[in-house]
Amino acid sequence: MDQKIEELFQEYDRKMNELCNDSPAYDTDDLFNTYRAYRKVILAKRAGLSDEALEKDIRAFAAMTDALHVRKDAPERIYLWPEGKMPAEPESRIPPMFRMADDFRPYMYEVLVSPEVTPKGAVLCVAGGFQGRTVVNEGYGIALEFRKLGYQCFVIHNRVNALDFNTKCSLNGKENGADIARAIRYIRANADQYRIPADRVAAAGFSNGGATIENCVQYYSGTRTVKEYFPGYEPDELDAYYGAPDVYINVYGQRFPEVPFDWTGVVYPPVFEAAGRDDDTGATSNLYTLLPDLLAHNVPVEVHTFAGTPHGRTAYNLIWEKEDHPNFDLFVPLADAFMQDAYQKNERRD
Repeated sequence: MDQKIEELFQEYDRKMNELCNDSPAYDTDDLFNTYRAYRKVILAKRAGLSDEALEKDIRAFAAMTDALHVRKDAPERIYLWPEGKMPAEPESRIPPMFRMADDFRPYMYEVLVSPEVTPKGAVLCVAGGFQGRTVVNEGYGIALEFRKLGYQCFVIHNRVNALDFNTKCSLNGKENGADIARAIRYIRANADQYRIPADRVAAAGFSNGGATIENCVQYYSGTRTVKEYFPGYEPDELDAYYGAPDVYINVYGQRFPEVPFDWTGVVYPPVFEAAGRDDDTGATSNLYTLLPDLLAHNVPVEVHTFAGTPHGRTAYNLIWEKEDHPNFDLFVPLADAFMQDAYQKNERRD
């Protein structure tokens, strides 16, 4: 490919990746169409199309990216930490590829049901990878799916879970887990505004987002506090609320068997596990080793694997006219039933 055209693609690849973190702020059709144009370029490059054809597709993708504008009725960012108050690991612990911008502050968006709908609860959606483009389907797309079923949804842009690729262990689990806990606390604190019971807040994570939620469970369930891990942190009114989710939905983000998990003091919520059987990241095989550990600790768990489905196919039915793996999003109504069952069991115990 001509170098200038490749540089043009790389420029707009980066631009769109950044825009996608704010997916709920854009017109849904415009966002999905731009994502389709991006994928068309990727598939064309893999297929070895001519430079002329590639240039045409890349320029179309660039034009659509330039045309994306925040809509007038867009929800606002909800910043999770007061400026200067965010607890953080030493930067030296985090490889450069995982570091956020120096001025980054985690935030989330609301994706709410209409006023005439009685909400069933809330779902915090945590996209995988480095976020960016994954927010389109694993954040915003899945939020739209759960909203259809009656949930107040939230799409978070948190500090990315940094992995040691040799050990598969998180290098900053306490800080990205704190972002998830902070978002959950905010939702609980505003439960009346969102018209939900404060004890019906689920978190749904995808790939690296699923691992991020488990960091929240490991470090901030039970009686664990942010200050326990970050002595210089100054608690505020949100810290009075419980920070771990009431239900954990883990989609192709299952813990690797070599990663240690400290169960001391952990109150692990009911967990819904889903993965595609053609997932090449290890999610399905990880699930088979994770399940005995969860059951040994009396964690209520439901497991679903989907034949023929590779990694990352959440909410693809919203984006593609013809989706090759339409069965995968069956996990959404199944997770809905799981959440409602868990909440009803909690009510009976109370």
